Amino acid sequence: MMTVKEVAHAPLKKNEEKASYNIILLGPPGAGKGTQGQAISLKYGIPKISTGDILREAVVHKTPLGVQAKSFMDQGKLVSDEIVNGLVRERLSQPDCLKGFILDGFPRTVQQADTLRKMLEDFGLKIDAVISFDIGEQELISRLSGRRSCPKCKAVFHISFQPPKKSGICDGCGGALIQRDDDKEETIKHRLREYQEKTKPLLNYYEKSGLFHSLPGDGSIESVNKTVERILSKQKME
Repeated sequence: MMTVKEVAHAPLKKNEEKASYNIILLGPPGAGKGTQGQAISLKYGIPKISTGDILREAVVHKTPLGVQAKSFMDQGKLVSDEIVNGLVRERLSQPDCLKGFILDGFPRTVQQADTLRKMLEDFGLKIDAVISFDIGEQELISRLSGRRSCPKCKAVFHISFQPPKKSGICDGCGGALIQRDDDKEETIKHRLREYQEKTKPLLNYYEKSGLFHSLPGDGSIESVNKTVERILSKQKME
């Protein structure tokens, strides 16, 4: 099985060399959005943007939006759409997005999708493809509940797919591995239900655009990536 880096460093075809893509990746937690987004990002040299990453960065650097976001987080509240949309707008306005970008898990609602469309119109940009990764609930639970994290060095393992050399012990720093609350089965089921409730209207929204593609996310990194590549090549030619 090929790794993300091996998939990303596969030679580009002639029609891919100058291609730039503006992509949205959708799918439930554990479906492989981050993995495929990383592979596409490395292959084409375009940034992968997730709201979690840009939110954490804004908070750390104490930007105006980051300060507002932290006030929500300190109160145990969800960060408002207004702040999240503002963070995405700031990130898309940066120079490295001019040649393309990958939105990982954003938008999450039809309202955010409308805001994104207007935002991109302001920048003179448009989305080339919306790719949704489909995978069964039991497979998702297996993927997520098997994760083990190291609180010390932040390394992540999986009891089935990437087990540590010594059970329960981090290979890197020797710290004790834990199962995060987010990776416990009941929490996962709640997150999946929430995803289905909020995202179904969003999938319908993009299906009408002609840019929407749904594909199985339960194959190997390489096989899923080949399907993604075919979608991008075909979309760019249309």
